[in-house]
Order: sequence, then C-alpha cells, then structure tokens
Amino acid sequence: LKIILENNHEIGAVVTVPDKPAGRGLKLTLSPVKEFSLEHKLSILQPERLKDSQFISRLKTLNADVFVIVAFRILPQEVFTIPKYGSFNLHASLLPKYRGAAPINWAIIGGEKETGVTTFFLEESVDTGNIILQARTPIGQNETAGELHDKLAQIGAEIVLHSLRLIESGKVIKKVQDESQATPAPKILKENCRINWNLNARDIHNFIRGLAPKPTAFTYHNSTLLKIYRSSLIIDKRRDESGQVLQTDRKLVVGTFDGAIEIMEIQQEGRKRLSAEEFLRGYPMKIGDKFS
Repeated sequence: LKIILENNHEIGAVVTVPDKPAGRGLKLTLSPVKEFSLEHKLSILQPERLKDSQFISRLKTLNADVFVIVAFRILPQEVFTIPKYGSFNLHASLLPKYRGAAPINWAIIGGEKETGVTTFFLEESVDTGNIILQARTPIGQNETAGELHDKLAQIGAEIVLHSLRLIESGKVIKKVQDESQATPAPKILKENCRINWNLNARDIHNFIRGLAPKPTAFTYHNSTLLKIYRSSLIIDKRRDESGQVLQTDRKLVVGTFDGAIEIMEIQQEGRKRLSAEEFLRGYPMKIGDKFS
C-alpha cells in the first residue's frame, strides 16, 4: 500500500478486515492497513461478508482499473471480475509451488534452498491464475519463517509496483502455471506443530525454523510443554537416541538418529522466551532426559 501510494497511483479505496476486540479489556484494535489508510486519508472499506451486496455495489462505483490483493481472504468471482483489467494477487512463493495459506512455512519445512514471490491474475480456483511477474531469493540455512516473511514483503512490494506498471502500459505477458509442478501449502494448525524426534536432524531443524515465530514448534519434557523458536543443525556420524538430551552445560543439545539439534531459543509454557543458556539456569534438565 505504501509503495503504491508513493508512486502516485490513484487509490480509490482500501479494503481491510473489520476492527477486532483484543487484549484483556477487549478494546477494538485496527489493522495496520487501516491505521496507515487513516493516516493518509484514504477511503476504507471493512466488509464482514465479501458477497455483501452493498460492499459489491460500493466497489463498482470506484470504477477501478485494477484490484491489488495481498494477504487477504479468498475473493468471490463477483468481486475480482469488477475492475477493467482484472484483479491480481501477491503470493509468497514461486507458483505453482506452495499454493495455499502457508507458503513461507512450507517452503522452509520442505528444505527449499530458494523461494520468492509471484503476482498473478485471480481466477476462481485458488492460486491458479496466469502469472504476471516472479522474483527469487535464497533461503538461509538457519533463516526462520518470520525472517523470510519480512524479506519477501520488501521484494513483494517492488513486484506489485512493477506489475501495476506493466498492466498500465499494456505490456503484461501472461504465463500459464504448470499444473504438473503444483504443490500444496495448507494452513498449519497448532496441533500439528509437535516435533517428531524420529525424523532426521535436518528435517527437525527445518520444521523448527519453518514454524518460527508462529505457530511455533513444540515438544514435551516430562509433562512440560516447551516451544522451540530457533535451532542449529549438528550433522555427524554418531547415532544417538532420538529426542535424548546430550548436553545441558550452557548449551542444550538433543540427539537424533543421524546427528543432533542444538536448541538456541526456547520457551516454557507461560514463561518468557529465552536463549538456551538463560533457560538452563532456571529449568532442571539433565543429560539422558527425553523430549517427546
């Protein structure tokens, strides 16, 4: 939104989520998009239902050339077909790979070495439309989903701007997605974030960083739930019992069948997020203990 505004495109209206109660006092909170829009005196629409007839009528009165969609709900056809030149979406993967709600998480969990962003014209089936532009970026060996998200947000803003310029100039060359390369990236539920210590060390490391900072990988030590935010991969030839604590002196190292994982940041349920060294000062754990 910021980059579109800074480059002198006329914004007829901004659509964002309704205000939501949050915190102990259940005070209504505004989305960052609404806060930015108020600050820049932009017209704001906050529909509860995307098929609401008044909302659709209001969109039609804008006479928009194009709708730009980023990190929003699935739009019904009666909405995305309104603009003269259609509607396009920014998606945080190299489509057709990782279609769905959690492309950044699944790219890291899947051990990808690179990912990127894609702009594409909306069609009825989710994340299937013709591609406008793509940009690639490497994924670091220890990069978390949160860090990659922030990097892709910057790249994505530039790609949205370039896509608008191509549409404006009539120079878009649409690329059809190769369905044979399509992979899913469904929403990740909290109950599916438990670490399976029977996996190899690299897959466990990818799982931890792919879920950080949220919804967050977790494990149990005895009956205590521990959230793991950051790890480091230790590959060697030893064969340790999966999930067994190997070191608790300043470092927290956990064995796998093909190496080990050093846990760098951890949080006991209901407590603060800490470095492993800080955590071990106040939490009783000994070599030979098991994570499950």
